[in-house]
Amino acid sequence: MLRLANNRLRSIHSRVVKYAHSGLSALYKDLSISFRGYTKEQVTESREKYGENHIGKKSMDSIWFRLRRAFINPFSVVLFVLACVSLITDIVPITGYSKNFAACFIILGMLILSGTVRFVQEMRSKKAIDNFSKFIYTTVKTKRDGHWQEIPAEELVVGDRISFHAGDRIPADVRLIRADDLFVSQSMLTGESEILEKDTEVLSSSKNTKISDYSNTVFAGSAVIGGTGEGIVLAVGKDTVYGDLGTISQGKNSGFDKGANSISWVLIRFMVVLVPLVFITCGITKGNWGSAFLFSLSVAVGLTPEMLPMVINACLAKGSAVMGKKNTIVKNINAMQGFGSMDVLCVDKTGTLTGDKIILEYYMDLLGNEDSRVLDFAYLNSYYHSGVQNHLDQAVLKVKEMPGKKEHFEKLNTMYPIADEQPFDYEKKFSGVLVEDGKENLFIIKGSVEEVFKRCSYAEYKGKIYDIDENSISSVNEIVDEMQDDGMKVIAVAYKKQSSQRISGKDNKDFILIGYLAFFDAPKKSACEAVEKLKKLRVPIKVLTGDNKKVTLSVCRRLGIPYDKVLTGEDIDTMSSDELIISVEKTSVFTELSPKQKAKIVKVLQENGHTVGFLGDGMNDLPAIIQSDVGISAEGAAETVQEAADVILLKKDLNVLEEGILEGRKVFANMSKYIRITASSNFGNIFAIVVAGVFLPFFPMAAVQLLLLNLLYDVICLILPWDNVDEDIYDYPRPWSGKTLGRFMRFFGPISSVFDIATFFFLFFVFCPMV
Repeated sequence: MLRLANNRLRSIHSRVVKYAHSGLSALYKDLSISFRGYTKEQVTESREKYGENHIGKKSMDSIWFRLRRAFINPFSVVLFVLACVSLITDIVPITGYSKNFAACFIILGMLILSGTVRFVQEMRSKKAIDNFSKFIYTTVKTKRDGHWQEIPAEELVVGDRISFHAGDRIPADVRLIRADDLFVSQSMLTGESEILEKDTEVLSSSKNTKISDYSNTVFAGSAVIGGTGEGIVLAVGKDTVYGDLGTISQGKNSGFDKGANSISWVLIRFMVVLVPLVFITCGITKGNWGSAFLFSLSVAVGLTPEMLPMVINACLAKGSAVMGKKNTIVKNINAMQGFGSMDVLCVDKTGTLTGDKIILEYYMDLLGNEDSRVLDFAYLNSYYHSGVQNHLDQAVLKVKEMPGKKEHFEKLNTMYPIADEQPFDYEKKFSGVLVEDGKENLFIIKGSVEEVFKRCSYAEYKGKIYDIDENSISSVNEIVDEMQDDGMKVIAVAYKKQSSQRISGKDNKDFILIGYLAFFDAPKKSACEAVEKLKKLRVPIKVLTGDNKKVTLSVCRRLGIPYDKVLTGEDIDTMSSDELIISVEKTSVFTELSPKQKAKIVKVLQENGHTVGFLGDGMNDLPAIIQSDVGISAEGAAETVQEAADVILLKKDLNVLEEGILEGRKVFANMSKYIRITASSNFGNIFAIVVAGVFLPFFPMAAVQLLLLNLLYDVICLILPWDNVDEDIYDYPRPWSGKTLGRFMRFFGPISSVFDIATFFFLFFVFCPMV
């Protein structure tokens, strides 16, 4: 049956491969696709033949994934192996060695209990997330019976023609037939933060390209970062290329996992040393090598804290529950430890340090005079923008609500119908629309002042058009600089006339600059206070924004964020890897960044040994959120961003971050207490057994006795998740690793063993003769 399933998937994937390497005519012919799209009869036939597009829960949202994450982790694996060892020692017939299955059952019981504690807390978080996002209804624009229509994504079938734009999640595997500056992120599938540009070109059969790198195909689960596209559905539901792997990759190895692995290896190294030592010692002194071998294996069971997974999960769950009461959803409870270890917080500026509501303050000509024509052109550009509308577009469109303006802008839409669109591009930093204007068309662009300037050959002032020269550029820059120094976000508006009904790459030149829009983006009231609190907690903030340098510095100045050195996206591209490694440490403000550059900075910081958090809410923040150790988003963020984040803030109050960090450090302290106390105590017990075993004619303790002793001791430690911690614990980030555990065990373990050895000798030489 498994072979049949694999053959079926191979057949489906070969369909993707086939049409990626062949022209569109073959695709249209094989799937009977016409320009009008599918008819109702064709939809029914395709659904029966290829199946439905059941978009199940994302793998990280599924019960099975959460069960796996609750029960399978480094600590649980170590204990499970030891349970198997204990079971083997009880099954293998060895003369003179007592058998008792209690040890195996106790360990397995602890594993089940600890996994259940974690699973219950994760399901509580899942329920909160489901309640938070239940209003989201995913639709897709599809062409059927000659008309474009919005339908639920679940109703898609193979052969459907669909369109998508920035902010959309791709609902199926799709062969592109149109791609206009189309950029997608497959990080939710592959775990890689790189942003890929897609096109419609047929792939060369001579190149051995990975299916995930196909440039003319977009896969179910990908996020559209910029641009627009159309395509034909090739596979739906679980038949998609990544459908059998789940929607979200486990590519990111979290700081918690790395720390857990480090601690597990410390315990394993102690076992590697102690097990042979106990075997040789007991074999020589007792003469029964078989019994000594099995006893040495069971001693390894006694070295590991049996309730380790349970106490750690209880600490994490307790921290997650506390944050839940503070309007914060911790989707992945491992993020609680990440909060405690975080020593750098990267933030986007817009909507994070500044408010959600950007106000359009001025619309003016080249010399700063109010000009309604500039506003009209900007309005048309924003109105016809089909992607995710950013804060600036929303502010422009609100001018329609001004007294007496509604009729004017409605008439404007009627006078200038759209002919084509050039979506916003995070690299070029402008968007364009082509609108009909009688016999000619108007190509209107708006965006970054620098980028729009590059494409302008002329300037218009009071109805007259002039060639742009150095003097005019200087005059314009003075006005723009003055507004940016006051914290205004300034974008340029330009246009050109053309007869073509479509926009092409060669059209992006010879524009006429007509004026600017200036927006006020006020810093949040809570941001200044939160920045100071984070400084006291030794968590420096680094601002990573796509915004203009001067505007960003104005905001940073008001919030008290240092900006002695500033790097732009252009600076980063010209730096070598070695230069960037040094520069990211010395720089607190990065401006004019693309989404790819944001993720690159986060990655370099991680390679420098930092635990990095990233707070953002826009599509351009998605790669950095996925790359970070703790991805933080907020209510109102794009659905894809919320999906990728580890933590969601239900209140856009940055002070919640301080509470999360404090709670995370408390979680770390209580987990560390348990691990250090129990591991060193267990090591002391084993060391005492080795020493006593040399002098006593029998094994000082049976494995089950040792296990029960440890278990009774561990039960007392169950109160640690609710224990208070010293104030100095809150002062610094706390790295989660096993680097100091071995030293702690070597120092305190022998001290503990002194009392154990004294007890053994008292019982044998003093108490036993009296009985």
